[in-house]
Amino acid sequence: MNKYVAPVDFIQHKRDGGEHAGGELRAFINDYMAGKVADYQMSAWLMAVWHRGLTLDETLALTDALLASGRRLDLSGLGRRVVDKHSTGGVGDKVSMVLGPLVADCGAIFGKMSGRGLGHTGGTVDKLESIPGFHTSIDSAAFKQQLGEIGICIAGQSADLAPADNRLYALRDVTATVDSNPLIAASILSKKLAGGAGAVVMDVKVGAGSFFKTRGHAHGVSHLMREVGKRRGIEVEVIMTSMEQPLGHAVGNTLEVLEVVQTLKGNGPDDLVDVVVALATRLLTLSDLGWSPEQAEKEARRRLSAGSAMGKFNQWIEYQGGDTRFIDDPGALAAAPHREMVRAQGSGWVESIDALAIGRTALSLGAGRRRREDKIDHSVGLLLRAKVGDRLEPGSELAEVHAADAGAGRDAAAAVAAAYRISASQVEPASVLLD
Repeated sequence: MNKYVAPVDFIQHKRDGGEHAGGELRAFINDYMAGKVADYQMSAWLMAVWHRGLTLDETLALTDALLASGRRLDLSGLGRRVVDKHSTGGVGDKVSMVLGPLVADCGAIFGKMSGRGLGHTGGTVDKLESIPGFHTSIDSAAFKQQLGEIGICIAGQSADLAPADNRLYALRDVTATVDSNPLIAASILSKKLAGGAGAVVMDVKVGAGSFFKTRGHAHGVSHLMREVGKRRGIEVEVIMTSMEQPLGHAVGNTLEVLEVVQTLKGNGPDDLVDVVVALATRLLTLSDLGWSPEQAEKEARRRLSAGSAMGKFNQWIEYQGGDTRFIDDPGALAAAPHREMVRAQGSGWVESIDALAIGRTALSLGAGRRRREDKIDHSVGLLLRAKVGDRLEPGSELAEVHAADAGAGRDAAAAVAAAYRISASQVEPASVLLD
């Protein structure tokens, strides 16, 4: 049993490069949740961790402490292995809404508790809530029942699953301590362990529009998450994908939902399809179907191109209360009142698109939130008509801005134009799959 350590001594120990005993770390988290450790003290400790890091044993202890702060969802009663997916966030990332029904249509069970967007990265829950009637607040009993009946559920994060992580993340977000590998690993995996999944595939985005700017940083956190998962009985696989340009063509909640529909009907953009198939291959292989990677990839690509997962998507949306008329009638979703076309000024090829600038432009239109209490305008966003490698002539369409008014539309159009870099030489787009 570890002796009591006063918060100031605990913080100083890490500041000076010391290693915490597991019991001491768990007690510190418990005291924080009980109000015995102040926010400013926890913030000081987070900054010490950002500078000094955590060992694997400390990361495991932190994961356990975050997990133990709330309930743990037991999905064993389903008699099936539940698979889950997590993305580190990007611009135009609507993968989960395609991936979930595709995997479920193949016969696996896909259960995911998802978060809301903050900053330039969108959240799956926000996108789904642009569908009239769709509800994301689902209790654990309903979550399990839905998985058992239709094989898919994507719900909002339950406040009683790893609640300590919610409080720590809120502090990390405002103290510049988000980008710490052990804090990232403990945060993500405590949530996944609490959610009851047996296997998780991580989509780690790398590039200008993502949290991880370099492959080296992404490799480090990927290795750590795999190791923590292994030590805690959950299989974790990682795929690294590029976020140098937005994924797909749509950026913004309603616009992304409509692109999801087109992708499930077999008409999705190549980069989005490639990411979905790669993730589906891993998830189906990790599921209890007994499929080989080759069989999983072949079946996922076939069903996606044939549009056969559309039925599962329709069933899922209806089950969670959504009005499915938008599947055949895009006008059933909210539309922005003003549209502004961005056109090329000269000829050439699209060399790059600054994904971060695009994400921030969508944010300025109201498609995201700068603070957690901000409200989202689901109708606004951007449609990228040209992607890297596309040939342009003077007047070619680069992007279409969907805005609340003409002034916002003009400002966004100027920002989008500045995000495009045009080359006089032909450009070959790189693969979106990095590793």
